[in-house]
Amino acid sequence: MPLKFEDENILEDNSIVYEGLTDLLGLDKAGLAKFFTSIGEKPFRSTQIMKWIHQFGVSDFDEMTNLSKALREKLKQTAIIRTPKIIAEQKSEDGTIKWLLEVDQKNSVEAVFIPEKNRGTLCISSQVGCALDCSFCATGKQGFNRNLENWEIIAQMWVANKALGCKPKEERIISNVVFMGMGEPLLNVTHTFPAARILMDDNAYGLSKRRVTISTAGVVPAIEKIKEALDVSLAISLHAPNNALRDELVPINQKYPLEKLMPALYDYVKDGHSKKHVTIEYVMLDKINDRVEHAEELIGLLGELPCKINLIPFNSFEGVDYVRSSNNAIHRFQDKLVQAGLKCTVRRTRGDDIDAACGQLAGKVSDRTKRTLKAIEIKTKS
Repeated sequence: MPLKFEDENILEDNSIVYEGLTDLLGLDKAGLAKFFTSIGEKPFRSTQIMKWIHQFGVSDFDEMTNLSKALREKLKQTAIIRTPKIIAEQKSEDGTIKWLLEVDQKNSVEAVFIPEKNRGTLCISSQVGCALDCSFCATGKQGFNRNLENWEIIAQMWVANKALGCKPKEERIISNVVFMGMGEPLLNVTHTFPAARILMDDNAYGLSKRRVTISTAGVVPAIEKIKEALDVSLAISLHAPNNALRDELVPINQKYPLEKLMPALYDYVKDGHSKKHVTIEYVMLDKINDRVEHAEELIGLLGELPCKINLIPFNSFEGVDYVRSSNNAIHRFQDKLVQAGLKCTVRRTRGDDIDAACGQLAGKVSDRTKRTLKAIEIKTKS
């Protein structure tokens, strides 16, 4: 069945009707319970269907053998489980895998699996393109089309599990999920939050809150909202230790400057929320933000904030003039932070030979809207 975003009807409860059928893939347990009640079935069916979809990777109702034949027929008349088409799969020499997934007839997004010795991390997208236009990121240069729906976000996990040949409860190859792909997750909380809940649901993928990370460039009102709605790990794309430089690298800083962002981070970790710290992401750009004085500013900015810092070697892409900091500059920067008592690691670059490294995801974005801070709308429905 071809995917036509225009044919969808998004209801007030955030469920999606596609060609007259309710799409079940993106519904969390509460959403599924509401659906089953609406068709005259008991809410406990939500647990059964969730296991079939997410633990066993089944999208055909006829294969759900613990459901009665009558219920399976009813589901075929009222519901659908859509999954996106894999347009392309690329494998890096280091084992990283990137999938290009069609989400509608005009747009596609990218998801990346990064295998490591003790874990496997899936990096997923939350928007088609991105409106933030961070100057060092390939995604922002693609422009912005629309938010991904619940099903399009969780489908990246579903597809990756199928492609890797694993079933979550039998063989957990994907142990961590990070919302660090295309888009700004906290400008799409309406759909990011339910997807995160599915990732952590024991009847679905069963990931712990420490293994689900949402990364943001600093959407302050949504950081406050995420603490109310979810208990997950939080990563901040900081990239600069002062407002002047951050205004240039991360333009959303003009709307939510460091004077607003830092108090929000202190509040997030208050009362032992999540892992009791946030992750600070800092891309290393040669002679831009990698000097010793920048490290000293960063130390002062972070102060007593419980955090760990990931220094990210810049990954180049076509049309950008930035250059990756030298190894000496990166380690000099790291040493300065460590000497100040901060936890700091240098992220190993993975998948750059297939443009799957941090900042390189581009996908395919059509009908782009203008990138402007005025276009940013924060929706907090969760």
